Amino acid sequence: MSPAPPHASPSVVRRRPSVSVRLLSLALLGILLTALAACGDDPFLLRWQENPREATLFSLDRPELNRPQAFDMLQGRRVIVQSAQEEGRWDFAVDRRDGQMVFLPPRTLGVVSEAALVPLPNIAFDEIRDAPADTAVYITREPVPIQTGTLYVVRTHQQSGPFGQICFYYGKLEPLEVNLEAGTVRFLFDTSPDCNNRRLVPPGS
Repeated sequence: MSPAPPHASPSVVRRRPSVSVRLLSLALLGILLTALAACGDDPFLLRWQENPREATLFSLDRPELNRPQAFDMLQGRRVIVQSAQEEGRWDFAVDRRDGQMVFLPPRTLGVVSEAALVPLPNIAFDEIRDAPADTAVYITREPVPIQTGTLYVVRTHQQSGPFGQICFYYGKLEPLEVNLEAGTVRFLFDTSPDCNNRRLVPPGS
């Protein structure tokens, strides 16, 4: 007598959520967002605090190879340009050109980048509220003279945002001490962490 065939395992049926369940979930989400808005809380609003700091950079023409000559505004990080790991991960460098200290956007050194600067004379660090909207005023391909008494808006290199989107970030800096003989620049800076937002001060300021 041949053995009995094995019993087939019952198939597992996975049911997709019904249309009514999905609609209910969307409705609840809408109610939650409406309630937050009614309370004055924007769920998509990034709240941050100003954090002005100082940094010092060294001219590219100095003979030392381990001195930071460039800067990453969002991270507040000094960068050694010669490091291969840092290629394109900075927003400006400093150098001596034609008898003066200058900021160098990455493109002036052959680095593919959208990082740029805008000099704004006679504006105090605490006075500026927004980065310029006109993209034509952002300098990407030419040296920018460094002058005390001038504020500089910086548009950073492109980088990934918190949700995977491509972002520019905007910051400001003010030269505090420019030493042409030593080839150094000390400056005050701050950067908004809000992706693609030209506002340079926190919400509500």
